[in-house]
Amino acid sequence: MYTTEFVRLVDFCIVILAGFSAHWFHFGVLDISERYGWGMLLGSLLALLVLPHFNIYRSWRGQVRFRLVFQIVAGYLMLGGLLALVMFMTKTGDKFSRLWVGYWMISAGGYSILARAIAYPILNRLRAKGKNRKSVLLIGDVHTCERVTRQLSTVVTAGFDVGRVILTDQWSEWRYTDIAVESYEPGAQIAHAEQEVWICLPLVQGNLVREIQSELSLTTCNVRYMPDMSDFRLINHDVSDVAGLFMLDLSCSRMSLGAQLLKWVEDRLLSLLIVILLSPLLLLIALLVKCTSRGPVFYTQERVGLNGRPFKMLKFRSMPVNSEVGGVQWGNAKSKDTTCIGRFLRKSSLDELPQFLNVLRGDMSIVGPRPERTIFVQKLRHEIPGYMQKHMVKAGITGWAQINGWRGDTDLAKRIECDLWYVEHWSLWLDIRIIILTLFKGLINKHAY
Repeated sequence: MYTTEFVRLVDFCIVILAGFSAHWFHFGVLDISERYGWGMLLGSLLALLVLPHFNIYRSWRGQVRFRLVFQIVAGYLMLGGLLALVMFMTKTGDKFSRLWVGYWMISAGGYSILARAIAYPILNRLRAKGKNRKSVLLIGDVHTCERVTRQLSTVVTAGFDVGRVILTDQWSEWRYTDIAVESYEPGAQIAHAEQEVWICLPLVQGNLVREIQSELSLTTCNVRYMPDMSDFRLINHDVSDVAGLFMLDLSCSRMSLGAQLLKWVEDRLLSLLIVILLSPLLLLIALLVKCTSRGPVFYTQERVGLNGRPFKMLKFRSMPVNSEVGGVQWGNAKSKDTTCIGRFLRKSSLDELPQFLNVLRGDMSIVGPRPERTIFVQKLRHEIPGYMQKHMVKAGITGWAQINGWRGDTDLAKRIECDLWYVEHWSLWLDIRIIILTLFKGLINKHAY
């Protein structure tokens, strides 16, 4: 946690430093005006808000990888775009040099990559030589302690070494013979020379955890509890302090206030742009729908969106009027009756275009899990584990499941698995990636009918 906050502070300083260097490069002087000073401060504060959503602060195991570089570049591109938007909305664009803003973002991104390229090899070398490492005492059952030992031996750059293990159950199956192991004795004070103690037990053994913690009451080192939660369906799990109450987050949305703001800007700007650019196509499709069959241009369906709330989703009508008078059927879209142009609209996904109006109204997002009809949600919520958790974010026109081929009459469990993966890993960069891939993989699909 503290390492992450330190890296964010470094990036904050880097943005300010880059502003000064860009000013010197463009204007030839380091003495900046008050106006540019306030602009640099605003950019630095926006960086604290924007950059975390590009996953550049998660563990990269001590390596500057291509994906990390790409996400840093994407983060600073978004930061530059937000600065331009702020200048446009406040009508201050003419008071700042556009070249300076460009040099500023390029410099900041370059410095950020360079700082990591220097720091990671140094940290790796230090840890490879045994520096900046901590010895850990594990106390727990065989299964959990072996999993922790295996993970720490894999992630060498984490800087932890298992020095000793105290097992609370039978340890005849312990496989790591090079690590000292002993049995746990209730009531005995646990002596240790390690720098950290990790209690590795499942939640159901809470009484034993409390007992071990009591026996460690005289220690001054870090004591951590790592519950075995491998059987849990976890989404954005974390630790929270709510009103002074300690909580383990098992299933929580990543949509913080800052994330909601970024998502709102993304949806409104892109949707408005798409509706304006595609307005001739939208009018043409509306005309064709009206001229080729009787009935309205749009077809509305009640779907379930954010937090399980229903909304009316728009589509270009692709079926004859009253085609579902006999009742709604799940799946089997290929056999459903369509109009002469309806089959083409479905196959090309053009019938979904009116949903950008849903996005502008706030009912949907451009990217998110596809919404389902209320009648089916009531049934599926009891049949598929974690089904309702996909409603922790706004429903989308396209999503992670769709670009991976899970649409139409495909495995619903796989589709939900993709939706939950998106909910857990959401970032602005992931949205941009899905939008780009939709153009190549999501519009026309063999499962679209």
